[in-house]
Amino acid sequence: MAENPLGKSTDYQSHYAPELLFPILRSEKRDELDGKYLDFSGEDIWNAYELSWLNNNGLPRVAIAEFRIPADTPYIVESKSLKLYLNSFNQTRFKDKESVKQTIVEDLSKCAQGKIRVELFDVDDMQANQISQLAGECIDDLSVTIDEYDYNASLLKTDSSGEVVSEVLISHLLKSNCLITSQPDWASVMIKYEGSKICRASLLKYLVSFRSHNEFHEQCVERIFNDLKKFCAPSKLTVYARYTRRGGLDINPWRSDFEITMPNCRLSRQ
Repeated sequence: MAENPLGKSTDYQSHYAPELLFPILRSEKRDELDGKYLDFSGEDIWNAYELSWLNNNGLPRVAIAEFRIPADTPYIVESKSLKLYLNSFNQTRFKDKESVKQTIVEDLSKCAQGKIRVELFDVDDMQANQISQLAGECIDDLSVTIDEYDYNASLLKTDSSGEVVSEVLISHLLKSNCLITSQPDWASVMIKYEGSKICRASLLKYLVSFRSHNEFHEQCVERIFNDLKKFCAPSKLTVYARYTRRGGLDINPWRSDFEITMPNCRLSRQ
């Protein structure tokens, strides 16, 4: 972590430089969680809105990129290093868009030590870039009093009714801070589960308690998944967070113990 470029003054390179990519071990933060509740699948879905390169005639080309990094890769890719890496394409010539895609696939797969999926979309591809929304019931307008803004998993509890339900709950109030720079990270989060009904007021208070918490996006989602399994014991659970972009990148991790894929649904704040 001492070599992490995040939060440091950096000279931007405009010619292809894969060595800029910086891996971070997932286990460094997973070791803080209860290992009994880490049985999940998932991905980190990245969208890159500032990707450009030169064709063989020197004419700039642009695209919007989607990267899907499986949650079982040993490493995550540090976000600033990815930004610097993508900037290194700016003055680099590539034969065609497919060559750019394959280069990114190889470099990100090597960095994360797993098979990374990459798609490049034209900026006029409205089907790929349209604004959508998370499907579920929003809990943000509950009548609750909030007085805790430091992470507190013990706020979570199940509803006193003992009812068993299958539901999807949404909140747009998730805010955490970057682990290195303490800059704010804003997100909408979807929680889909089956099991004893979760007390919605307690869930909202819990999500708000991340407001002063310092952790990377991927780590926050895994912590939420872990806490919900530990304190509410749903038989099935998916946690999916859509973070707003920074530096032309947004990161959208999802973790689930029953779903195998998740749509890349760009939200209004993204």
